[in-house]
This record gives sequence, C-alpha cells and structure tokens, in this order.
Amino acid sequence: MVEMEMLAEHKIRGDLAGLLLAAVTDSGRTRTDIGKEAGIHKDALRRILEGKRSASIAEALRIMRASGASPHAHLVLFLVAGSERSSDWLHTDIALFFEEFFCELPNALERILGNQINNVKSRWAKGTAQRLARLLSDHLEELERKDALLGDIYAGLESGVDA
Repeated sequence: MVEMEMLAEHKIRGDLAGLLLAAVTDSGRTRTDIGKEAGIHKDALRRILEGKRSASIAEALRIMRASGASPHAHLVLFLVAGSERSSDWLHTDIALFFEEFFCELPNALERILGNQINNVKSRWAKGTAQRLARLLSDHLEELERKDALLGDIYAGLESGVDA
C-alpha cells in the first residue's frame, strides 16, 4: 500500500522536479533549447526544475521529450516505481523498451485476450511480471548464443576454415 506521505503534493513536486532536472541535465542540451522545444518559458522551466512550480502532465511529457528521454516510460516508472528508478533509467535502452511496451500493451491485451480481458485478476500481476522478465532473460541468452555462434562461423570463414 502507498503511504499517504508519498502522495503529498510537495513530495511529488520535488521528486518530479528531480526527474525532470536529471533529464534536462543528462540531455546535453541547454535549458533554453529544451524550453523552446517544449513550449515553456525559460522562467517557468526554471521554477519547474527547482520544484517551485508543479509541471502539468503535458509539460512534463514535453520536457522529457525535448530532453531526449522516453516521456511516457519515465512518467509511468515515476508513478509506479518512484523517482529513483525512473532517474536511473534515463536515456537507456530499457527506457526505450518500456516506452514501446507501455504503448503496445493495452492493444495487445485486448487483441489476444478478447472477451477474457474481463477475467484478468490483479493478483496475477506480480507473477506475470516475473514470467515476462524470465522470458526476456531467456530471449537475451538465446541472442547471445546466436551471436557467439555467428562469431565463430565468421571467424572460421575469415581464417579459411569451413565451420
């Protein structure tokens, strides 16, 4: 269960400001350029990044996008896993994965489950997450095996030895 203190306005504003500041700082772009692209005045952007002004959802998404981060993925991670995880995953491939995953999941669930979607129980979420992580791990291991095999084949071809 989420503690009420974690839902306090000042806590959320400060944590979101920290995430947005990290995105802006890690982007390598100037705040002026990010503000222009996001359509936010430089003074408003400064107040948002300092946590003195709350960003709307649209503003947060635009700041993340202008910073080169995956906006939807990071805001969902911020909401469900906290600001630390979201900040840690800024500008990473896993963030890009989550961006696509979160966008595709609702349609995939409706398409594959059809009428069974109404039978899904919330208590299955943790186990499903574990199964998905295991499936991804197995997929990565398979790709590594294939890469190693292809590397051996190419090394043999370059040295004139048939594999």
